[in-house]
Amino acid sequence: MTELLDRDAVEIAALIAGGHLSARELMQATLERIAQVNPQVNAIVSLRDAEDLLAEADAADRGPRKGALHGLPVAIKDLADVRGLPTSMGSPAFAGQIAQADDLMVARMRAAGAIIIGKTNTPEFGLGSHTFNPVFGPTRNPYDLSRSAGGSSGGAAVALATGMLCIADGSDMMGSLRNPAGWANVYGFRPSWGRVPADPEGDMFLHQLSTSGPMARSVRDIALLLDVQSGPDPRLPLAMAAERFSDRLDADMRGRRIGWLGDWGGALPMEPGVMETCHAAMAGFADLGCVVEDVAPPFDAELTWESWIALRSWAVAAGLGPLADQPTTRDALKPEALWEIERGRSLSAMAVQRASEIRSDWFRAAAGLFARFDALVLPTAQVWPFPVEWRWPQEVAGVQMDTYHRWMQVVVPVSLIGLPCLAVPAGFGEAGLPMGLQVFGRRGNDAGILQLGQAWQRTAIGTDDRPKVA
Repeated sequence: MTELLDRDAVEIAALIAGGHLSARELMQATLERIAQVNPQVNAIVSLRDAEDLLAEADAADRGPRKGALHGLPVAIKDLADVRGLPTSMGSPAFAGQIAQADDLMVARMRAAGAIIIGKTNTPEFGLGSHTFNPVFGPTRNPYDLSRSAGGSSGGAAVALATGMLCIADGSDMMGSLRNPAGWANVYGFRPSWGRVPADPEGDMFLHQLSTSGPMARSVRDIALLLDVQSGPDPRLPLAMAAERFSDRLDADMRGRRIGWLGDWGGALPMEPGVMETCHAAMAGFADLGCVVEDVAPPFDAELTWESWIALRSWAVAAGLGPLADQPTTRDALKPEALWEIERGRSLSAMAVQRASEIRSDWFRAAAGLFARFDALVLPTAQVWPFPVEWRWPQEVAGVQMDTYHRWMQVVVPVSLIGLPCLAVPAGFGEAGLPMGLQVFGRRGNDAGILQLGQAWQRTAIGTDDRPKVA
């Protein structure tokens, strides 16, 4: 029965809806796969009691169909609240604290019929693209258990790659839906900022950097979950209008113009083999009938970095600053979190203004590019999955990294201005480790990017190569 877990979520949901598969059978198979695989990779945490989950599956079988996710087991990234489950955020400061209510996105997934089985592992507070924390330990890459799974949605990506989940949520400030997808040979979609609204609490205007979104093993499953997650909330001022994506995936790609940005004209150091693997994968777009061109650097990479680290530190300081003010919680924060808080608090109002002006300049430059191109492409990471015991890469291709996240600078052009971006598998390097491509477009063109991804998946070689973890 566990072989059905390798099928797409759309297919599994159809089997349940048609009465050919029960939610109980699916839950039993899911629990068996988790028991077999999770001890090796540590992707799913805070797993609920098996009898309770089977009872909830039985209730789903007896009751009416709730929605598109009816009967599907899901685990929520451990940065979001799930009623009745702990939200540790990977931090000893929050370990064991039980959420009293679902976050907005979680509530939407539950209302669509998903059965929430637990959480997926994440770095402490989601900081850093390497999933390890002092509460649950590291998540390991299923293609090489000695390597990182990326992050911060590393647990979700690994759960998908190993068949423990067929769909998963994630969140992305600095590549957290893209880097782990690339390193797990799955798909991760960062929607346009505002497409998947955050909870209506705290500031709702200033910090437009992070967003939640879907991950899956197929683009059709990405669209299935995005249909559930997305849509405005009347309490939020900047949410985007509702769209349905799952019915609009199939389209003719002939003539669509794709721009390859590579290493941004040499500004982004790349580990050997990354550029070669990604550039070779670009031939897949030409095979679809797309017009593929190399693109010269459209903006100063150092300026985007200057803007990014200012706005990111400012946002992190606003969110985590109160923890640094309390001795009991300050001592529990990892050094990278304290660095962000202190740096963010040191910024003047005019420094934030300058960062926002740079961001605005980059948005205007990007708008000009998207008048010529339907999508632009970058690698999902500048390095291959690194040893799991590292905190972060200290150098890339001989260039010293001056911060804990500089090695992920390649994701900044998308994150800084909130563009829709799909991470797609690009193939494997000489060591058998996967890499991905970031395919991104103009703000609001989420459907167009997903259409490119759908066509890509039909022709790409190796996108179905799954890790052998037993």
